Amino acid sequence: MTDRRRFLIGAAVLCGLPASYAQEAAQANRNILVVGDSLSAEYGLRRGSGWVSIIADKLKTEKYGVGTANASISGDTTSGGLSRFPAALSRHQPGIVIIELGSNDALRGLSLQMTQDNLSTMISLAQKAGAKVLLVGMQIPPNYGRNYTEKFRQLFINVAAQRNTALVPFLLEGMADKRELFQADGIHPNEDAQPILARNVWVQLKTLLDPAAKKAR
Repeated sequence: MTDRRRFLIGAAVLCGLPASYAQEAAQANRNILVVGDSLSAEYGLRRGSGWVSIIADKLKTEKYGVGTANASISGDTTSGGLSRFPAALSRHQPGIVIIELGSNDALRGLSLQMTQDNLSTMISLAQKAGAKVLLVGMQIPPNYGRNYTEKFRQLFINVAAQRNTALVPFLLEGMADKRELFQADGIHPNEDAQPILARNVWVQLKTLLDPAAKKAR
């Protein structure tokens, strides 16, 4: 049992709360909260087939005993994510937060500095709440201009380094140039692509998971 779980259970007991409530409090802080846009919200996909659901199933299969809450909204920007982030943290009390936002900022030509500041603020809020953070990087097509494209790619690297957090360099790594892995709009990955996205995230996520939380198989 981690020190954090001991603290939560001990605090609940001291407050005269039942043991079941204490266990629930401890469990809540082992949850994974995903805050993203359509790439995480199963846009155009069967419910339960997206990469977030695949990772949730993997956590169950490998007996980590960790829940997953998907608070992603299609079309969301970093500003929208930031505005609802405090409430999501309070509701889910996660131990790990996965942030997958920024693509819609770029598609709308919004300020890269604003995008970077919003992501940095979200990470800071999560860390202050005691959660580990995994930032998911994205890239945009070169037709947006070489300078803007490179700066957008780099901002995720910069934020992760400045906030000392884990990073998925590019969510669509290994599939971005494969048209058959996208929906008809040519933007959103289809169902066949979801295991690739899940694998890209899992490589970094597993380094954040508490080994002590994994139950004996």
